[in-house]
Amino acid sequence: MNSIDTWSPWIAIIVAGGPGLLAVMNLAFSLYLSNRYMEALKEALKNSRYIYLWGFGLGRKGLIWALLDMAKITGMIMMPKTHIRIGDLDPIDYKQFPVYLKCLLKVNFIMMIAVGVWLVVLFFLLRFR
Repeated sequence: MNSIDTWSPWIAIIVAGGPGLLAVMNLAFSLYLSNRYMEALKEALKNSRYIYLWGFGLGRKGLIWALLDMAKITGMIMMPKTHIRIGDLDPIDYKQFPVYLKCLLKVNFIMMIAVGVWLVVLFFLLRFR
């Protein structure tokens, strides 16, 4: 395997800087979802315990909390068995969850996973160069 030191500088910049750019895009997309779709998400998950407990403040607590709430809701919809078992997600709410919101949350989830995988690959590339 070639060392990353022998790569073209542009390829090395793209490989090393890609996760950061994708993370910034993910933050921007999460903020967009939080500002544009938070009311629809709260309405779709109105019987869920998490929304029942924290719903009054979702989207109104500031920038960091909006990102954390969006990450939590994305995790609830993308990993439903875990959150149903914990009690945060109502099974009926999950079955009746709107498809267009699920598609948007799936894009958010895929971007989160892609950043994590890319960072792990980058770590091993730099560690074993």
